Amino acid sequence: MLHTVAAFDRLGEENAFAVLARATSLASQGRDIINLGIGQPDFRTPDHIVEAAIKALRDGHHGYTPATGLLACREAVARRTLTTTGIEVSPDTVMILPGGKPTMFAAIIMFGEPGSEILYPDPGFPIYRSMIEFTGATPVPVPVREANGFAFSAEETLSLITPKTRLLILNSPANPTGGVTPRAEIEALVKGLERFPDVAIMSDEIYDVMTYDREIATSLLQFPEIRDRLIVLNGWSKTWAMTGWRMGWSIWPIGAAGANLYDKVRKLAVNCWSCVNAPSQLAGIAAIDGPQDDVAKMMRAFDNRRKIVVEGLNTLPGVSCIEPKGAFYAFPNISGTGRKAKPLANTLLDEVGVALIGGPDFGTLGEGYIRLSYANSEENILRAIERIEAYLSR
Repeated sequence: MLHTVAAFDRLGEENAFAVLARATSLASQGRDIINLGIGQPDFRTPDHIVEAAIKALRDGHHGYTPATGLLACREAVARRTLTTTGIEVSPDTVMILPGGKPTMFAAIIMFGEPGSEILYPDPGFPIYRSMIEFTGATPVPVPVREANGFAFSAEETLSLITPKTRLLILNSPANPTGGVTPRAEIEALVKGLERFPDVAIMSDEIYDVMTYDREIATSLLQFPEIRDRLIVLNGWSKTWAMTGWRMGWSIWPIGAAGANLYDKVRKLAVNCWSCVNAPSQLAGIAAIDGPQDDVAKMMRAFDNRRKIVVEGLNTLPGVSCIEPKGAFYAFPNISGTGRKAKPLANTLLDEVGVALIGGPDFGTLGEGYIRLSYANSEENILRAIERIEAYLSR
């Protein structure tokens, strides 16, 4: 028997990929499967971005890049950050990474160890808790409640901070709920964090521009009072439909402590993934600096689908759904069906061919909910609603 390090037994998973594999397997057997489970845009990466990567390959950009990312790519991120947040950041605080998860990985292992506590959203992206448990730190869920529009409560969040708290993880617009926390709530949180100067913050802003109804997501970068302990996660995957490119960025704290953290994550990159490939970074520059017409078109489509999804879900027996304000997820309440969320999601895939994710895969407070991704066609969404209705009406 090989003996492995116990920390690996504490690693969880992102069940959306397991559902995707199951759905793909059923489809390969000839089943008609409608996949509303996986969280990725169903649009192609815009052509000018693809062409930039092809040109980079043809021009010979085949070698290593700096562990922190190409300077031109970090400068592009800084320009984009100024456009979206109004805040100037130095390219020297920007790190280019192979996706969004490496930022979570880096931040959580920096602050997580036995005896420490890390706060994270519940329901929230499952990798937060998985990585916290991997480090041996204690995961402390921050409730994200439907009654609050799936926004976190500043008062409740602050009440969970103890002398053992090392890191607070925030996510708005949010996965899996589509919730957007109002600016006033974020201002109250930042004000309260003055009492806890030793707590670092990681703000997952990967869906930052994916909002609806004139909603504007608030970036934590807009609060200089926490800038010396703030890590911001972002990337190309969602906004430009580049999930498979594995391209993310993060912005690290300023000041002496921030420089130290930045150098730590640089060393982690050297030890782990070395660098991000050059063609993808050059494509990333084209995404940021090029035309945004395809992004706007995609968001118009998501908005139309969002309305169809909410209207359809609210016609289902035992189901209710508040309107999501961001991302491309709905998080309907299915408690009125009398069914547990994960068994219901599994049954809907097996019996009627609709792939969804049970709420408990996103945390204990996810029970009674199912995540539905409307990154699929209007036709398929309507077909899925019909199938779910037929099943629930039996």
